[in-house]
Amino acid sequence: MDTAGVRCEMKNNRLIITLEGDLDHHGAKYIRDEIDKAIFLFRPMSALLDLSSVSFMDSSGLGLILGRYTRMKETGGILKIVNPSKEIQKILCLAGLEKYIPIIKNQETLTKKS
Repeated sequence: MDTAGVRCEMKNNRLIITLEGDLDHHGAKYIRDEIDKAIFLFRPMSALLDLSSVSFMDSSGLGLILGRYTRMKETGGILKIVNPSKEIQKILCLAGLEKYIPIIKNQETLTKKS
């Protein structure tokens, strides 16, 4: 079992949330708590959820992402998903998340302002 890790940092006035490993029920609570702490602390208008290093995601991961989308919306901000693998993007699209959360497939997004 390779539970996902999480790193949150402010860069270019955006909260960059980087996840690594498996995004499943084993680590979802810890990750959710860490992201929510960062959202509360920084109050970002924009957050980028970098999934480039996520190797697996189940329904707990989808719930985690939807919950962070809702949290950002409640605080007046927006959430974008960045760099999912083809497999993870397929899961996101099958769940219909692209209708609510923009999915960006360009690493440069993390360094440019948007």
